[in-house]
Amino acid sequence: MLHTCTMLFQFFLSSHLLLAVPFLFILIHFLRRTQSRKSPTHLLPPSPPTLPLIGNLHQLTGSLPHRILQELSTKHGPVMLLHLGCVPTVVVSSPATAEEVLKSSDVTFASRPHTSMTHRLIYGSQGMIFGKYGEQWRQLRRIVTVHLLSHARVLSFRPARQAEVALLVADIGSAAAASRPVNVSDVIIGFTSNFICRVAFGRTYSEEKGGGNKVSKLFEDLTALLVAFPLRDHIPWLGWLDRLNGLDYKVKKVALEFDTFIERVIREHINMRNSNERIHKNVDLVDILLSLGDVDSSVSLSQENIKGLILDIFSAGTDTTFATIEWVMTELMRHPNAMRRVQEEIRGVVGEAKEEIIIGEEKLVEMKYLRAVIMEALRLHPVIPLLLPREASVDTQLQGYHIPKGTRVLINAWALARDPKLWDKAEEFCPERFWNSTSDFDFKGKDFRYLPFGAGRRGCPGIGFAELTVEIVLATLLLHFNWELPDGMRAEELDADEGHGISLHRKSKLVLVAKPCQH
Repeated sequence: MLHTCTMLFQFFLSSHLLLAVPFLFILIHFLRRTQSRKSPTHLLPPSPPTLPLIGNLHQLTGSLPHRILQELSTKHGPVMLLHLGCVPTVVVSSPATAEEVLKSSDVTFASRPHTSMTHRLIYGSQGMIFGKYGEQWRQLRRIVTVHLLSHARVLSFRPARQAEVALLVADIGSAAAASRPVNVSDVIIGFTSNFICRVAFGRTYSEEKGGGNKVSKLFEDLTALLVAFPLRDHIPWLGWLDRLNGLDYKVKKVALEFDTFIERVIREHINMRNSNERIHKNVDLVDILLSLGDVDSSVSLSQENIKGLILDIFSAGTDTTFATIEWVMTELMRHPNAMRRVQEEIRGVVGEAKEEIIIGEEKLVEMKYLRAVIMEALRLHPVIPLLLPREASVDTQLQGYHIPKGTRVLINAWALARDPKLWDKAEEFCPERFWNSTSDFDFKGKDFRYLPFGAGRRGCPGIGFAELTVEIVLATLLLHFNWELPDGMRAEELDADEGHGISLHRKSKLVLVAKPCQH
């Protein structure tokens, strides 16, 4: 973003033809603001000062927009209007406003904005995550919740979970036996990628030379491009710079690589169905998608719908699980008392079965402090700090402000979860706030101070999938290993710096020392 804005300023300064343009835009901007305030029914939300052409883009030149927007909202209010080039965007930073967007006016704000990135990378936005709200989207949502990620389906993934957790323990055990530090970030992303491949595609690609790494790299490239800044979306007449700076080429390359991979997956499944090779084997998500039309005549999926759903499930499932486990381990290493308490709980619940590699999933319900630890880590580090953007489908009102049709809406879940007016000791890691809480907290967005997975129609349908996977992985790692920081590092020296992206990850890899627990 900083590079883009710097390039813009250089372009403006080098062109004498634009000397008069700022004055024209300032005049238009002034007239619009004046006109919008003639009637209370057209009162726009407060906005920071804007610059001609680029609006407020110059104020978002950092790598952590959720922090920048939180700082701006303290000055301009919890309902704040920004102009990102030609795109009006409202930023929400209060529970009452979040509830209005996600609950009472959910239908009005249920659509996603059309962007060139999602259109080109996600099959014309034909999947569920970025699809436009309407009948087709409702059908896709029903397919995901009923056929792909229902409670029964999530439980059916148990063999795949057990197999991948066992491999994870073996990998960490090998490193521990050789006195090698464990790159926790790498082993967890490897686990999540392989596990999602098993449940979605029926197999992993790690057995192929470079296969597992290639799949992970594809999704890394995809997420990087989804947070890129295409000028054509915000300042259309400068869209040609997207070709000049190589962005168009990168998008085309990644989209082609992804389509080639997913075409291969679908072709493999069709060939196996035709040869009856799938009989007596566990059914995976691609099998289900390809056979839906056979079992439900009301379902009509295009090839792009199927590809978009595959991409949705893989990208969302991998990122959510990986980021959550990484942040929980980070906070436990920074807070030894919490680590000690959660390990005592897990080992007490497991009891006589400590020698078994795999924990019985039915035991997880007894690990209440572990759940509180996960909830607190997600409060401080929500996986999607700015919930994916929504768009007003009609002219509407929000907290008394006029919101024109087409306005984008961002909910700053990170700011809500760290607001000192809403939370006691908001910046501290304190699992006890959930352990002792009488409030109706869960991951499903019932309390609008706490939205790690969103809420409403666009809330994440894979909460149950992510929750069970995260709990079983963490319980297993904390049961079988004691964890230390490398090179004599102290707990207070371990950073919690955030990286840039749609999902909130650590800026640097988490490297720890694992020591097998002597049961």
